[in-house]
This record gives sequence, C-alpha cells and structure tokens, in this order.
Amino acid sequence: QVQLVESGGGLVQPGGSLRLSCAASGGIFSDYLMAWYRQAPGKQRELVAPIRSGGNANYAGSVKGRFTISRDNIRNTVYLQMNNLNPEDTAVYYCNAQNMGRSYWGQGTQVTVSS
Repeated sequence: QVQLVESGGGLVQPGGSLRLSCAASGGIFSDYLMAWYRQAPGKQRELVAPIRSGGNANYAGSVKGRFTISRDNIRNTVYLQMNNLNPEDTAVYYCNAQNMGRSYWGQGTQVTVSS
C-alpha cells in the first residue's frame, strides 16, 4: 500500500509561481510511474505531467513550457514547479502513483490563481 501526501498549494496571483510536493511512503518509490493530475470545478480530472523512474517526463499542452515535474528517488518525493500561473490553472492538484496495474492517489492540494 502506497500513501501519498501532497503539499505546497495555495493562493497566488496571475504570473506567480508555486511548487507542489508529493511525499510517498509504503512502497518502492523508484518502481512507480508518478504523475500530477488536476481537477477544476465542474471539469474532469486531467493529466498534467507523468514522470518515469529515470526522469523522462511528458506534459499536457496547456502547461508545457510553464510547469516542470521532477522526482527524487532518494527522498521518495515528486515535485511540480509551476511558473507563470494563470486563472485557468486553478484546480485541486493530485499526486498519482502507478505500478503493476495498481494506482494510488493523494488527497489533493488546492491551487487558486487569482488577483
């Protein structure tokens, strides 16, 4: 069983930055495909960025060039650096871990972009 705990959300002005963290425990972190998802009010949850154990990452088109996902396989933590935020980035951000057909979610952290 894997436990995921997100942190780092909050209120930020347009153009600002935030860094989200997701601390994992209970499994072999390096075995897992890690990812950040987000869900805005009234919308479906969407994939923001996945990252493989070796560091290969992909990004949704809407965040490419602004967000950077990274992972520390020693600290069992995955990060999401978010720059140049805009109101459309407002959502609950969730951390996800997947391996061998199993998927685990964190409780989510709220990000609100507003002036």
